[in-house]
Amino acid sequence: DLSFIASEAFFYKIMCSCCHPAVSALFCLWVRSGFNKQSVAGALTFFPPEPSFYKFKRTTPDGKAIEDENVSDEKSTRSLGESSTFDDDNSIATTDDDMSQRSRGSSSNNINERARQSRKRAKRRKKRDKRDAALGVKYTLELDPRLRSPLEFSGNIESLKIYNAKSKSYLAVVVYRQEQKGCKTILYSHGNATDIGAMSMMQSILAKNLNVNVVVYDYSGYGESGGMPLEKNTYYDIQTVYQYCVENLAEGKPENLIIYGESVGSGPSCYLCSKKPAGGLVLHCPFTSGMRVLTSSRALACLDIFPNIDRIKKVKC
Repeated sequence: DLSFIASEAFFYKIMCSCCHPAVSALFCLWVRSGFNKQSVAGALTFFPPEPSFYKFKRTTPDGKAIEDENVSDEKSTRSLGESSTFDDDNSIATTDDDMSQRSRGSSSNNINERARQSRKRAKRRKKRDKRDAALGVKYTLELDPRLRSPLEFSGNIESLKIYNAKSKSYLAVVVYRQEQKGCKTILYSHGNATDIGAMSMMQSILAKNLNVNVVVYDYSGYGESGGMPLEKNTYYDIQTVYQYCVENLAEGKPENLIIYGESVGSGPSCYLCSKKPAGGLVLHCPFTSGMRVLTSSRALACLDIFPNIDRIKKVKC
């Protein structure tokens, strides 16, 4: 029966009983997505903070405030990463096998729900950003009140959205621009589970103490950026911001641009510097590859992402 073979239940049964529930869930997501590595990589790697640590205040070209629209879909009171195994008094597991199956099912449901919500959010955000671009909407960075204000430096903070032609979405970008011309520029790719707002203090410290321009952006699906959080989209994202930096901050000279990648940001940073010229590459807490963070085994090598260990050999700065 082909329908049975294709069912998740079948794959749960053939997975080794000693497999971690998360591994089983990822395997089943891989099957459900038609063996699409990008779907698994997105579920495994990207965890945008919800709610985000900032927002872009929107104003018309003549300075009139535009009312906020809720596009993050924060209706759920339970984190999508939490297990619901014991939500029902009548669903208490009585055996280890039952417990394992429930845990795997919960993990799979959570992963798929996150993916579904991300797609809904991307669709709404694309519609809004496209309308904003047509109207010439301007943006101002507003941080979460729990965060400290960035350090003052001899420049100003600019907020903008840049169109990513390859992913067909808009990227949220913040520029810490020095008044002095001819400064070096740092293109900063942040780590996972953070965003432009949470990194604001770090960027202002770099701008103030190094006397450089700092450009930080949110990956597709993070913060005010549109699109979906996928490996390939992070490559499109950094290339789009790189081009903006070369044309608007580095005076057309890539050697004036320093690429800085933190944690998961080391992936797109290594990718960029293996393809494009730059004045330098800084890797902060990098990894050899995405799957190697979880295990040294190459059993799931077909699902690996961000192969920094291979790309670093091709970097020439």
